[in-house]
Amino acid sequence: MSEHYFAAQPTANANQREIDVVLQGREVRLATASAVFSADRLDKATRILLDHVPAPPETGTALDIGCGWGPISLSLGLASPQLDVWALDVNERALELTATNAKRLGLDRVRAVKAEQLPAELEFDVIWSNPPIRIGKEALDELLLTWLPRLRVGGEAWLVVGKNLGADSLQRRLAEALGAGYEVSRPRTDGGFRILLVKRVS
Repeated sequence: MSEHYFAAQPTANANQREIDVVLQGREVRLATASAVFSADRLDKATRILLDHVPAPPETGTALDIGCGWGPISLSLGLASPQLDVWALDVNERALELTATNAKRLGLDRVRAVKAEQLPAELEFDVIWSNPPIRIGKEALDELLLTWLPRLRVGGEAWLVVGKNLGADSLQRRLAEALGAGYEVSRPRTDGGFRILLVKRVS
């Protein structure tokens, strides 16, 4: 049985390799490895998210929940080099790859971290995420409801979730759990995936 990409310390041989991807209109060669999410390519859901999110703010603070080898965090950094980007994952191999790839691209404001390394007082202007649906509904809700309330007032979270993996029910659960200070909408459907938008309004 293959190892889950959300294992904290993967034991599978890293089998590190390089792949060519296009991020923010730029072709880049990046490091990836076994036992991280979508190790061999930029997955369809992440591509759809990156194709449709509005440009991030030029400055401020951003969060990528479940960074994998880093495509979302790197895209944030490439789009806004003065934006502080926190790349979050439980998988130590994923964090190492994101840090390697950020260094390769000269993105010194992209930091790859575990949850306990994030400053407790930090709030986010923007969150982009292809969240780890496969961890299960309860764990997913706990994860998202840990970080979405850390949006600043006026901040936005953009999430991509498969329609057949519970995107609509997740939208309802988030709206109910977050309450009146947030607006949860579904601005786009593409290729079997929903893009969900969470805005903090108060």
